[in-house]
Amino acid sequence: MLGTSSWQLRDGEQIIACNRSLLGHRHFLIGITRIRNEALVLRDTLDYVGKHVDAIVAYDDASTDRTLEILGGHPKVALIVTNRSWEADIEARRVAEGRHRGLLLQAAREHLQFDWMFCFDADERVTGDLRGYMERTRSGDYDGVRVQLFDAYMTPGDHAPYQADCELLDFRRFFGPERRDILMLWRNRPEVIFSKHHGREPAGVERVRTGLYCQHYGKSLSVEHWEETCEYYMRHFPFDTYGRKWRDRKGRAIHTQSDFMRPLYEWGDTLFANAIKM
Repeated sequence: MLGTSSWQLRDGEQIIACNRSLLGHRHFLIGITRIRNEALVLRDTLDYVGKHVDAIVAYDDASTDRTLEILGGHPKVALIVTNRSWEADIEARRVAEGRHRGLLLQAAREHLQFDWMFCFDADERVTGDLRGYMERTRSGDYDGVRVQLFDAYMTPGDHAPYQADCELLDFRRFFGPERRDILMLWRNRPEVIFSKHHGREPAGVERVRTGLYCQHYGKSLSVEHWEETCEYYMRHFPFDTYGRKWRDRKGRAIHTQSDFMRPLYEWGDTLFANAIKM
């Protein structure tokens, strides 16, 4: 079993070395992700991200499907932090956001040498030449990149469920214009940290630019997945900030407008030109 430093592994957690040939070597770009029960999309996710990164470090949050098996069998996965005990209460889910990514960052630093880190979710696809974009940043002009993320939607003519091992990139035709700029990439510097009050983004990244685009499929894998997502946010997140809006979305998986009552657009320049930063 491998260890960590300031973040401590709990009794139900351990670090598993997968592709050991990736350990102890210098890498330009590595990826980290925290996942639970993502077997449906995971193989395509690892294949897609693996084209751009040198290695992947993953946190498996007590999955009950084949997630752990798929992770362990992929050649780009260097390490897995496994958790056998999933915490369901609201406060535990809030703290887990920062804690899990903190463990991933520590494990990566202890067992891999790398210049840049890419923090991704299984249901996202950053479009374009991600690696080429990052290789052009060697001059040191900035230390992080915010990626422009748009939600894909199921529509009356496009709501067939996603099937395992299909390509998720461009799976849906329409996207909402609401844009979230998420810090997904940063240089490996000691001041970059995840604390328990952090969520998706770390602290310590000062010079940041916005670039690249990302398709997000959390709302559009299938009608069944949409309903499960609504239930998840209702049960495990504060009602006033998350639960209420997801309760109101139940039974409304098929869209003619975005969740914010705006027109939908096909992926491309027209969508980007009409983007509304959230």
